[in-house]
Amino acid sequence: MTTPLTVHPLLFNTTIEQIPEDEAETTRQLVEVMHGILEPTSQHYQHGVRSVHAKSHGLLDGEMTVLAGLPPELAQGVFAKPGTHKVVMRLSTNPGDLLDDSVSTPRGLALKILDVDGARLPGSETGTSQDFVIVNAPAFTAATPKAFLTNLRLLAKTTDRAPTGKKILSAVLRGAEKVVEAVGGESGTLKSLGGHPETHILGETFYTVVPVLYGPYFAKLSVVPVSADLTALTDAPLDVDGHPDALRDAVNEFFVTQGGEWEVRVQLATDIKKMPVEDASMQWPEEESPYLAVARIRVAPQAAWTDARSAAIDDGMSFSPWHGLAAHRPLGGIMRSRRSAYEMSSTFRGHFNGCPVKE
Repeated sequence: MTTPLTVHPLLFNTTIEQIPEDEAETTRQLVEVMHGILEPTSQHYQHGVRSVHAKSHGLLDGEMTVLAGLPPELAQGVFAKPGTHKVVMRLSTNPGDLLDDSVSTPRGLALKILDVDGARLPGSETGTSQDFVIVNAPAFTAATPKAFLTNLRLLAKTTDRAPTGKKILSAVLRGAEKVVEAVGGESGTLKSLGGHPETHILGETFYTVVPVLYGPYFAKLSVVPVSADLTALTDAPLDVDGHPDALRDAVNEFFVTQGGEWEVRVQLATDIKKMPVEDASMQWPEEESPYLAVARIRVAPQAAWTDARSAAIDDGMSFSPWHGLAAHRPLGGIMRSRRSAYEMSSTFRGHFNGCPVKE
């Protein structure tokens, strides 16, 4: 039985995306800065790591079941028909170097959904998976590619430098973030530079942050913990002092004895002014269009992080929102400009490590 939809989604049209004349030059500079992060870290570690989200904390195998009875507006792309797909999940934090977890930064989740059907995005025609690369914030820290470039240059200046100083700075920034939150605010900038609260990564809700096509519509997606053992970890404090891999150890400890479940939810755009495509820093109001469940991910007890898993996934796989179905094409300047950066990072790591990156 199909559940009726209570919102009226907008149809996507090509006039919604507005491409600045100088976007190609901004993209070139973004790729250059990211390459400038990869070079020193790879030489330092004698191993190629990602230019962002270099450190993984959980590398999980699971299954995603698309819900039955979805209304037609939600039954799109990889969610078009009920069924179960194997998935790979990579939990990470956002710096491009491998820092102690006492440098507390935003978290990410890369999700690869295997064996999906449908017309493919250019460049991924030989693949059969759908990737979503998501973070634990409902909006991006920068509105436009130019603003993102400014932020990335700041991050690049701190990469592979003075880890002890970063720990001290992180503690200061966490204190500043607590002050901001005490008066009802939140600073994405403070969090991104090291002021993220020291909490358990498995309690996080993750968002695509920027929109993607959703069949004939456009939307944002989220992955939300729903099993009781996971929701109990939302905002749960985690002692990271003196524990350089505290997040990884906590994920491993959790999945040794138990599994977890998440919902995949979709927020359909219903108002172009309140839900813009080209301003990635704007949070779409959930009172206008709530996130609605379309699938459920289940992960069984397992070894959540091992050296062998890291070699297979950290080194052997790439995760890019441009690897997937045409029905889920990434939208907006932030995602257009990051496409070349994803490709460069994957190619660089494959060449440096002598390990071809594959699906």
